[in-house]
Amino acid sequence: MECLASFSSDPFDKPPCRGCSSYLTEPYVKCAECGPPPFLLCLQCFTRGFEYKKHQSDHTYEIMTSDFPVLDPNWTAQEEMSLLEAVMDCGFGNWQDVANQMCTKSKEECEKHYMKHFINNPLFASTLLNLKQAEEAQHQETAIPFHSADDPPRPTFDSLLSRDMAGYMPARADFVEEFDNYAEWDLRDIDFVEDDSDILHALKIAVVDIYHSRLKERQRRKKIIRDHGLINLRKFQILERRYPKEVQDLYETMRRFARILGPVEHDKFIESHALEFELRREIKRLQEYRAAGITNFCSARTYDHLKKSRDEERLKRTMLSEVLQYIQDSSACQQWLSRQADIDSGLTPTVPVPSTTGRRSAPPLNLTGLPGTEKLNEKEKELCQMVRLVPGAYLEYKAALVNECNKQGGLRLAQARALIKIDVNKTRKIYDFLIREGYITKA
Repeated sequence: MECLASFSSDPFDKPPCRGCSSYLTEPYVKCAECGPPPFLLCLQCFTRGFEYKKHQSDHTYEIMTSDFPVLDPNWTAQEEMSLLEAVMDCGFGNWQDVANQMCTKSKEECEKHYMKHFINNPLFASTLLNLKQAEEAQHQETAIPFHSADDPPRPTFDSLLSRDMAGYMPARADFVEEFDNYAEWDLRDIDFVEDDSDILHALKIAVVDIYHSRLKERQRRKKIIRDHGLINLRKFQILERRYPKEVQDLYETMRRFARILGPVEHDKFIESHALEFELRREIKRLQEYRAAGITNFCSARTYDHLKKSRDEERLKRTMLSEVLQYIQDSSACQQWLSRQADIDSGLTPTVPVPSTTGRRSAPPLNLTGLPGTEKLNEKEKELCQMVRLVPGAYLEYKAALVNECNKQGGLRLAQARALIKIDVNKTRKIYDFLIREGYITKA
């Protein structure tokens, strides 16, 4: 009788002949009465009637060969296994390389046979589908699919926006450098072999489990970036600016908790605090009306109009008092008017006002009506008044120093002076203020 022989085409994978100790080649003979282990003979020893111990030449036997069809009359079992091994070695789709490795079939025959019997075969398809569903059910809690953010920007390589996006590549929906980028290095020398002891095998399994947990952490961070829209950082910052200054500070402080809350819950959290801020401001305004003896909204509108008029008159008196300080010196008055023109145009005044009566410090800068004043807190307003720095310029200098501090992990005064090209004394005051308020840290 004929039976399927070993599938491997390598003769060294088969046991040697018990008669001449040569490596067996198909067809060969297997004794049906002796064994285990199987008693195998090559055709030459079988024809000579080789006998050994309990094996006799009149025992029943089996002819071991793979030269018979399995799925196709034109393909033997040996060729079927050679095709599968070639696809495994060369990769699916490389049919020319598969045909070259098989040597007995053409490229078209290999592709047609594989697609017909191993891809489009209903029996194999149902089996593979069941295996896939079982695998998905097993890993549905661990695998986190990652999808790119909607409409991400595509900046040029190594540009400022590209660095802000942490090397995100929109075309690939991936990053140039992953979180824990060298996690795969711990697995490059791991190889499972049959000779491993139980302890060594368990150790290798533990290393693989650790690597899997690191991959889960990488996917978790990608999920946070995707869900919260942090890839398009400019768009995210534009949405932040719609809040008042106090809520923006809260938003910056509470951003680290976004990894705990979902995107919807985090937005609800911020919106609730914004509503609380609006309610507190409205309550403060009503308390001011009550303290002024106002009991209806008609009187409140009149009160607001008169308060605005008083503030404008107070501003005019302040400006007049500044002019009177320099009215005795025409040169000082002319330079003061030039400095006020620079302030109105958004420039930072740097030239001090001279005086014939001796050196006198410049008066504090009046911030009323200057753009960006509403974004400053009271301490920042006081700094801009004393340093005589317009709010818009201060906010730009602050953002540059905070970003550089976050990148470097700390900031020195020399680095701050290299970033903002203004008077060194003003740079020192801004640097000390930001450190004192906790915006930056000293390197």
